[in-house]
Amino acid sequence: VQLVESGGASVQAGGSLRLSCAASGFTFDDYAIGWFRQAPGKDREGIVCLSFSGERTYYADSVKGRFTITSDNYKETNYLQINALEPEDTAVYYCAAVLWYCPNKGAGGMEYWGKGTLVTVPQ
Repeated sequence: VQLVESGGASVQAGGSLRLSCAASGFTFDDYAIGWFRQAPGKDREGIVCLSFSGERTYYADSVKGRFTITSDNYKETNYLQINALEPEDTAVYYCAAVLWYCPNKGAGGMEYWGKGTLVTVPQ
């Protein structure tokens, strides 16, 4: 099983990024994919998750409206679109997978993890 994130970059405040999570080694259609982030000196926090059937679970109200999760099952890739970036969005962003549904407990319920991609939004 492998999850590989890409798309991280240094972007000015107000800009946008699309992060990708390329999956292999499991039946992508059967899995929920979630995005999480860890800022320097802070705990890992959940952003959003997309279940195998298309339901979205947001782990923080603060990300609604700026963060959009989508999947391309043919390419076995999940995407996180981030708009109106803020310096507080600076973090390593991780994607993770778990069978079927997004766990209510967030990161603790995910099974497989990628190694992360760094997003930096300078002050």
